[in-house]
Amino acid sequence: MKQRLMATALAAAMAAGPALADLTVVDTSYRTGPYAANGIPFSDGYQDYFTLLNERDGGIGGEKINLVECETGYNTEKGVECYEATKGEGGGALVYQPLSTGITYQLIPKATADGIPLHTMGYGRTSAKNGSVFKWVFNYPANYWDGASLAVTHILNQEGGDISGKKIALVYHNSAYGKEPIRTLEELAKKHGFELTLLPVDHPGQEQKSQWLQIRRERPDYVLMWGWGVMNQVAIQEAVNIRFPMDKFIGIWWSGSENDVKAAGAKADGYKALTFHNLGSDYPVYDDIQKYVVDAGKAAGAGDQIGTVLYNRGMYAAVLAAEAIKTAQEMSGVSAINSEQMRDGMENLEMTDAKMAALGLPNFGPEFTVSCENHGGNGYGAVSQWNAEAGEFELITDYYQSDQEIISKLVVEDSKQFAEENGIEPRC
Repeated sequence: MKQRLMATALAAAMAAGPALADLTVVDTSYRTGPYAANGIPFSDGYQDYFTLLNERDGGIGGEKINLVECETGYNTEKGVECYEATKGEGGGALVYQPLSTGITYQLIPKATADGIPLHTMGYGRTSAKNGSVFKWVFNYPANYWDGASLAVTHILNQEGGDISGKKIALVYHNSAYGKEPIRTLEELAKKHGFELTLLPVDHPGQEQKSQWLQIRRERPDYVLMWGWGVMNQVAIQEAVNIRFPMDKFIGIWWSGSENDVKAAGAKADGYKALTFHNLGSDYPVYDDIQKYVVDAGKAAGAGDQIGTVLYNRGMYAAVLAAEAIKTAQEMSGVSAINSEQMRDGMENLEMTDAKMAALGLPNFGPEFTVSCENHGGNGYGAVSQWNAEAGEFELITDYYQSDQEIISKLVVEDSKQFAEENGIEPRC
């Protein structure tokens, strides 16, 4: 009888599903829709790194990672639904990486009320860099205003330090995402004396004929792009069609993946894009991912994205989340941390060259430190360029810092207004 009761209890436990791990991380992915080509490699990299930690290390600090994926289709409403459906998973989600500025804007008040941190790496609401106001939001290691400044600095370097009278056009996704750099570019235009033209492109970005006809007519010296998904491919093809010089065409880091340039073939050679991390797969960590994840049949995707720009970025996002978990565990003395302890770990995260090398990622990204006042990192980035013959993006500059004088002022102004509108008392 006792054996039968034990067998019945075991069967019931198995029917209920596997035991949930203590460290729950949610991947709000998009493997479908017009942005899937870019969403898939990011999600693969994000998930594969956590799988590596589970398989190779037994998790983090002795706790397995419970990875929950929820498909958003890059749709804001679905993104909010995913958040509501998964925030209580496995005892409570530790962190969200929405991979959408639109979703981020909607989740900021919800996650703040729920006490769950958001990591909007290189996107989202830029003024969330001010951790004194945005306690639960982090956008390290760089943000969109950094990107706008880095692009202009690169142009300054190309033009011998003087761009007064030059014409710069911004082709941007007509959404919260695409509009983020406008304010910074307007301030930089005042400072450096260039003329700024704004050219919005409606979702999903397949119709751009009129914008590129205007570019052909007005002949700007440089074109910047804030695009995503199919919009990037179309823009680069349209630039090819009007024979716009590719080395004068610079995309934000979300407009610089292999998917964006390959359709245009050799004619896309020379196209540039910003980045806040290194490129390629020549890092020791990828040997471990191949061994413990891909060869073991545990890859999130087909295993064919390793080393691509967006796989690297998703993997880097997971690295930063994992290091924040370690920091939280060390600070709290608890291995099964909660979301509040995770927030503390994120706010005290320090990424050094030595730490990255120990993780199998030497020289992968610039050093940065997070604090109460600064949730956004130090604003360093580099420029990459598409080498069509080699079939890859290559870094063509060292990392350099954005114009902190202008950006810091804008962050203070915008976050102060947000605090006043929402009755938030700055905490540090």
